[in-house]
Amino acid sequence: MKSTSQCSLPTACGGFKHSILMVSDFLYPNAGGVENHIYQLSQCLMSRGHKVVILTHCYGERSGVRYLTNGLKVYYAPRQPVYCQVTLPTIFGGFRLLRVILIREGITLVHAHQAFSVMGHEAILQARTMGYKVVFTDHSLFGFADASSILTNKVLKFSLADVHEVICVSHTSKENTVLRACLSPYHVWAIPNAVDASQFKPDVSKRRPGRLTIVALSRLVYRKGIDLLVVIIPEMCYRYPQVDFVIGGGGPKADLLKKMIAEEGLESRVEMVGPVPHEKARDLLVRGDIFINASLTEAFCMAIVEAAAAGLMVVSTAVGGVPEVLPDGMVVLAEPNPDSLLAALEEAVLLVHTVDPLLQHQQVHSFYNWPRIAARTEKVYEAAVSTWRDDSLMGRFCRYYQCGCWFGKICCCVAAVLHLYWKWLEAVCPRTDIEIAVSFQRPIPDTARTLSTD
Repeated sequence: MKSTSQCSLPTACGGFKHSILMVSDFLYPNAGGVENHIYQLSQCLMSRGHKVVILTHCYGERSGVRYLTNGLKVYYAPRQPVYCQVTLPTIFGGFRLLRVILIREGITLVHAHQAFSVMGHEAILQARTMGYKVVFTDHSLFGFADASSILTNKVLKFSLADVHEVICVSHTSKENTVLRACLSPYHVWAIPNAVDASQFKPDVSKRRPGRLTIVALSRLVYRKGIDLLVVIIPEMCYRYPQVDFVIGGGGPKADLLKKMIAEEGLESRVEMVGPVPHEKARDLLVRGDIFINASLTEAFCMAIVEAAAAGLMVVSTAVGGVPEVLPDGMVVLAEPNPDSLLAALEEAVLLVHTVDPLLQHQQVHSFYNWPRIAARTEKVYEAAVSTWRDDSLMGRFCRYYQCGCWFGKICCCVAAVLHLYWKWLEAVCPRTDIEIAVSFQRPIPDTARTLSTD
């Protein structure tokens, strides 16, 4: 039995396997794991014969259409972020622009990223209204008890009720998302992040002879365990006179670290370098012998993979999906409390001389690489496209109605209004009046595609 769609969807043309629209509030020039994931995945999907376009909000003066490496097209929509690069929810406001982009670019599949992203959630709802296949990637872990988590989980349940496939960056994240959004685990995939290991080659000549440098590189916020670092840094400096710290990143907890450094008189042993662009992260990492991650929650910690690729011994809190990321020989795990982190750091101090940076770099490269992640993501796309289900308006209502006794009815009302708005847009701005955009991406020949995969 074939699925019933609300509209005649375009098929990929011009030799492309799929025409994919990536949507998220998080993209360059902002720096972070989600931004890097979207960019690297897009590049690898292009090399595998897909057309990829990205939609995000404007960043300062960066607005309109821009092109990144290899002709990767980015729409910086005229929407201003209100908090932590997240835009204000409108539900209906961005529908007209999204519809034009979907038609102009000949999109066949929409891929939204990050549970925090308002634009991602809106794109899911609007693209499903138009009958497009939708995939969602969740990069975060959430709780179930506090008010913010309850609200976010409700929104996630609404958004994911009608998507075709969901990707999580670890098995722990998969379990978390399945519980939060009440999803069938058969449509949730665990695909980790990756790292371009060639950008993190070790260089032991940058280390200080006779000193042991511990590097911390993250956003300086509560979730990253900065309060734990404030406690353990003075104690480590007291116990080990040869130990120095280098801290990279910016955020509201920077003042707390500066205060600790001044009160303990550690100006000569603790260096704060401020925000570090991703392209400069390797230059900071190779200065260290040990990398510390004190996060209180992580779905998949890219920072520890990059540090391991740069040849550093890793110490990390065993939270979320972190225990799945690196093998025992590369990481020392600890509970998210000062005593356990101190014990883990002391163990790392004893083991750091056993690390072979070049061998560890090669191992990380074999564990995590973007071409392999892109190939696994491609299978998710194929599963989404081949999913047989009732995608009519009534079929969607049935899925939304299961979101809750009252909340389900509200979801159905929102979907119904969006459907009427879409029909109105089709009438006042027919798709035949929308000019098809010229693509500067070129499909890769099958032989070259096979070589890149190998």
